[in-house]
Amino acid sequence: MESCGKEEPKGPVLHIVVVGFHHKRGCQVEFSYPPLIPAEGHDSNNLPEKWKYLPFLALPDGAHNYQEDTVYFHLPSLNEEMKCVYGVSCYRQIEAKALKVRQADVTRETVQKSVCVLSRVPLYGLIQAKLQLITHAYFEEKDFSQISILKELYDHMNGSLRGTTLEGSQVYLGLSPRDLILHFKHKVLILFKLVLLEKKVLFYVSPVNRLVGTLMTVLSLFPGMIEHGLADSSHYHCKSSISETPESPDPARISPSAGELNPKTDSKTDIIDATDGESSAFDHSDNHTSVADQSQPSASPQDRLQPHPPSHTSPDSSESDWETLDPSVLEAGEGSEGSVKHLEAESGEPITVQPKSVTGQGQLTQGLVSGLEEDQYGLPLAIFTKGYLCLPYMALQQHHLLSDVRVRGFVAGATNILFRQQRHLSDAVIDVEEARIHVDDPELRRMLSLSTADLRFSDFLLKHVTENREDVFLDGTGWEGGDEWIRAQFALYLHSLLASTLQQDNEKLLADYSSAFISAWKITHNYRVWFSNKHPAMAEITPGHPFQGQYSVADVKLRLSHSVQNSERGKKLGNAVITTSRSVVQTGKAVGQSVGGALTSAKSAMSSWFSTLAQPAVTSPAPDSTASKQ
Repeated sequence: MESCGKEEPKGPVLHIVVVGFHHKRGCQVEFSYPPLIPAEGHDSNNLPEKWKYLPFLALPDGAHNYQEDTVYFHLPSLNEEMKCVYGVSCYRQIEAKALKVRQADVTRETVQKSVCVLSRVPLYGLIQAKLQLITHAYFEEKDFSQISILKELYDHMNGSLRGTTLEGSQVYLGLSPRDLILHFKHKVLILFKLVLLEKKVLFYVSPVNRLVGTLMTVLSLFPGMIEHGLADSSHYHCKSSISETPESPDPARISPSAGELNPKTDSKTDIIDATDGESSAFDHSDNHTSVADQSQPSASPQDRLQPHPPSHTSPDSSESDWETLDPSVLEAGEGSEGSVKHLEAESGEPITVQPKSVTGQGQLTQGLVSGLEEDQYGLPLAIFTKGYLCLPYMALQQHHLLSDVRVRGFVAGATNILFRQQRHLSDAVIDVEEARIHVDDPELRRMLSLSTADLRFSDFLLKHVTENREDVFLDGTGWEGGDEWIRAQFALYLHSLLASTLQQDNEKLLADYSSAFISAWKITHNYRVWFSNKHPAMAEITPGHPFQGQYSVADVKLRLSHSVQNSERGKKLGNAVITTSRSVVQTGKAVGQSVGGALTSAKSAMSSWFSTLAQPAVTSPAPDSTASKQ
C-alpha cells in the first residue's frame, strides 16, 4: 500500500476519501479509509505533503453550481513503488434541513461533499459507475457519520477489481471518440498532433465531468496510452507552503492584465491552413517552443534526422531531469527499419487495410528508455514522461505548474476562468464548449495545419460517424463508425506515421503529414525515445499516409470547407452568406406573395369579365305592352 499498514493486502484501490467544504477552513478531508497517514485516525484532516491539493481536486471550483458532478485527477506517488495515483471523485450537495443528524459545523443551507477513490489503475469509467451508486446511497442516509458503507466500498472494489487486466472495453468505459468527432469534427486530428508535439495544451469548459471526459477521450485515441502511458504523468512538485495557494493566490501570477480580460478573437488565435506540401524546418527561435525543443538551437537538417542527447545538463534546467539518452543507444537505432519498402497508392483511395481493434495489444515488454510497458510497435509513446504532465483536472491552487521550469509541458483541464485568461502560459487553449482551438504562435499554427491527406482522413471518419445517426436504436452499435473502430483508425494513422518517418529519404512521403509537423515532431522527447529502440514489428506496417493520393476537385472543396469553418474571416463570411440567404428567401417570399396576389386579382377580374360576356342578355317585359293587354 502507499500509506497503509503492511498487514493490508495490496489491491487496486488505495483509499476511500470523503472531502467536505467547511465554512471557515474551506475544502478539507473529513474521512479516509485506510487513513492517509497511518499514525492518525480515519477522521484526521492532515494530508501527506505530496497530496495537499487533494481536497481542491476532489471538490472542484464552482461545484456549488451543480447538484452533482464527477472529477478525474492525478496525484504523485508517495514512494517509488507506484508512480501515478488515479483519482475519481463523485460530488453531490444536499440541503442542510434534509439531514437527519445535523452537526454543529453545518452553518450553510446546503452541504457539499465528495466521495473519492484513489486507485493504482486507470479504470476511470468503471470506478465512476460503482462510485456514483455508493455516493447516492451515502447521501440518502442523510447522516454522514454512517461510514460503514464507505468501508464496504473499499473491500468490494478491491475484491471485484483485483486481478483486472488493463485491456478490453472496460478501460474506455465512458470515453466516446464518436461524440468527440461529432463535436470537434476535423479538429480532432489537430488535438492529436498537439499532444504528439508535447505542447502546453489547456482544455477549458464546465462542468468538470464534461472537461475530464473530453480530455481523456483525446488521450484514448493513442494506442495503449491510458492503460500504460500515464504512469509518470503526475510527477510534479508542490509549493513549499499551502498558505501560498489556497484562496489568495499570488496576484502577480493569477490576476489577468487588462488586455487579457478581453481574449483575442481575431484570426490569429485560430488554426489556419498553410500551403500544401510546406517543408520549412521548425523554428528554434520561437518563444512558444518547449524546453525540449530549445536544447538543439543550431541543428542542421541532417542532424535532425538523427536524435542527439542534450549538449549539457544543468541542475536548474529540466534537461537534467528528463533527457538522459545515451548516444550509443541512439546510434544503434539509426536505420534499423530501413528495410521497410514503400508501397505507392495507385489512386486517391485509402489503403484498404482493415485495422485491428486496439484492445488487445499482444505481449508487453518494459521499455529500456521510456520505462513504460510497450507493445511490439513501441507504443504507447513516451509522451507523459520526464516532466510532461497529464492533469485531467487542475485546481486553481496548482496554477504555478503552468510556469514551473521543471515542467516540459502539459495536457491539463481547468474550469476556472483565470486559466483561460492567462493564455500566454499555454501554447494552445481548447474551448470545449465552442469546439475552438486558440493558438497564438504562427509557427505552431503552421505545424498544425492539416494536409490534404489529413483532411481526407478526418472527412472519412466524420462521414462514417454521421451516416447512421438517423436510427437512434442502431446508432453507434456497429463496428464501422463505432468507438473501437475510431480508435483503430487512429492506431493505423499513428503506425503509418511512425513507419513513414523511417523512410528518411522520401520527402514526398512525409509531406502528406505536413513537413513542418514532421520536422518538429522528430525533435520531441517521445519520438527520440521511440526511434532509439528497435521495433521489428514495424516491418509489417506500410509506410505512407493511409489517404495519400492525387489531388482532385473533391480535395479543393474539402480544403475550402475546412478554411471557412476554421478561420475567423471564413466564419464571418459564412455567417454573412447565411444572413444574406435568409434575407433573399424572405424577400422572395414577400415578393412572391405580392406578385401572386396581384396575379390572382387580375385573374379573377378577367374571369369575371369573360363570364359576363358569355352570359345571354336578360330582357325585361315592356311596360306599354302590358298595359295594352289590360
